[in-house]
Amino acid sequence: MAGMKLLRYGAWAVVAALAATSGALIYMQSTTSNSGGSALIEPLAAIGGPFELVDGTGAVVTDADLADKPKVMFFGFTFCPDVCPTTLSDVQGWIDELGPDANRLHYAFVTVDPERDTPEVMRDYVAAFDDRILALSGSRQQVDAVVKAYRVYAKRVPLDDGDYTMDHSASVFLMNAENRFVGTIAYGEAEETALQKLRRLIDTAEQSS
Repeated sequence: MAGMKLLRYGAWAVVAALAATSGALIYMQSTTSNSGGSALIEPLAAIGGPFELVDGTGAVVTDADLADKPKVMFFGFTFCPDVCPTTLSDVQGWIDELGPDANRLHYAFVTVDPERDTPEVMRDYVAAFDDRILALSGSRQQVDAVVKAYRVYAKRVPLDDGDYTMDHSASVFLMNAENRFVGTIAYGEAEETALQKLRRLIDTAEQSS
């Protein structure tokens, strides 16, 4: 039941979050629906911003540390039964398909469940996919701040056995080198479309340099 609930929320949660940015998602969908057009939208300042988190070694990581490249960011948690491991597997596949160009992007998996997802837990979990994916955790205050800045949907949901799961946005966030939001890759989106967006994201760095 928890897995089905995550899938249901994943389908609409990021829509609800991004719709608040003056129709940003609608504009993004209209620009990506045309296969001959750009795969990204114009940069938006309403999503994203400064953050301070902790990597798997316990070192502090800020947005400034990742300012040299565009960023591919996903929010989730290690107890996630389906959406998170599937998305991380997708990211691993995109990295493989991009080849050497993959190193022109930063990839980050940010927990929305820092109480269970300590830096060490996040490190070991993400290590099963690709060591270029940065595992980020932090205090509840730090995580809440980045979740708010990125307009991420995240909600703790109690389970009947006294445990809990997390409902959360299922899309991958694409940020340019200036840490401005330029689009998403939807959960389950076709690999060809996802790769088109990632290559376009790489191109934004060249255009701004």
